[in-house]
Amino acid sequence: MGVQSEVEHEGFNNMILRKGCENLGYPVETVPRNAPSDHYCGWCCFGCKDGRKKGTSETWLVDLVESGNGAILPACEALRVITDESNGKKRAIGVAFAFYTPFGREIGIVESDVTVAAAGAICTPALLKRSGLKNPNIGKNLHIHPVVMAWGYFPDSPSPDAWPAAEKRSYEGGIITTMSRIIANFETSGYGTVIQTPMLHPGLFSVLMPWISGTDMKNRMVKFSRTAHIFALARDKGSGKITSETNISYKLEDSDQENLSKGLEKVMRILAAAGAEEIGTQHTRGRVLKVKQASEEEFERFVKEESLRPLQKLSGPIGSAHQMGSCRMGVDPKTSAVNPKGEIWEVDGLFLADSSVFPTALGVNPMVTIQAIAYCTAQSVLEVLGQKKSNI
Repeated sequence: MGVQSEVEHEGFNNMILRKGCENLGYPVETVPRNAPSDHYCGWCCFGCKDGRKKGTSETWLVDLVESGNGAILPACEALRVITDESNGKKRAIGVAFAFYTPFGREIGIVESDVTVAAAGAICTPALLKRSGLKNPNIGKNLHIHPVVMAWGYFPDSPSPDAWPAAEKRSYEGGIITTMSRIIANFETSGYGTVIQTPMLHPGLFSVLMPWISGTDMKNRMVKFSRTAHIFALARDKGSGKITSETNISYKLEDSDQENLSKGLEKVMRILAAAGAEEIGTQHTRGRVLKVKQASEEEFERFVKEESLRPLQKLSGPIGSAHQMGSCRMGVDPKTSAVNPKGEIWEVDGLFLADSSVFPTALGVNPMVTIQAIAYCTAQSVLEVLGQKKSNI
């Protein structure tokens, strides 16, 4: 995966996060990531254009194809897991899927000795429900890594002393090269928020910014390329339920709201300390503070009022960074959907290998954990296949 921690040229948002933390004395660190030190893409959320970010499409899936032991069928939709029942116990024997040809929608079937579902924490439980599975834990315990953001505007002054440098743009640079654990609580409760930066391009930027008027939105968009965003991501105790891909419920617990509010307060202070001319949040009121014109009292009042607004009332957007836990792993079918090997309790030969099996929310980005679980689940699959082979 090429994981390393060096950064040759840090992007706009991460520079601001780092400087703001340093000026405030907050802990700040460089994030290890699966990209080279000179990776300055900024567009990897749409697919890394040069393939230098070593995601699964550039690593594990390439290994699969080159091994000759597998094939990738693009543009397919898994409809249901096919099962067979013998002596009162179900066994997975394949998957039915839909694909499209010039003649329309077709249905195909892949038969298998072992079936692995990895459609993600939203779609995996929906697939299992469509397949007739009845375990009540399927779809429950959903965690979403709730996220709130604040923004800061840094004019691109023609002065050579301008910071960040005039050529820096908010949509460029490496992904999450910097983070702060100032209120992560990793050493105590384990539940808090980490502070990082998003990739925000014009479409998402315009959706998140509150609508005040057409003129205001145009002014915001004109400032887009020099507007930094920093987010607070909470390890959530609250949980939700998935009935289908389009029927999802989630409740934000009071403790999660408190952690997000504390995180939002820190984010606004970081932006101001880094030198922002204006700061604000995505709250529907669209308040803006001109930092350099504000008194200390006005600044403190603004930060307090904006960070303490109730989030449960949806007065501003709350993002979901990562979804997990909707088919939790455990040792008892009464409280979990899969056993410690990743196999579904009620269907032999059906394994899950994605974030849906997490027993709780993680405190950080789950990418490496997902890959580690998939690797361990693969060992369980090999064990089952080995037993089948020895029984022949």
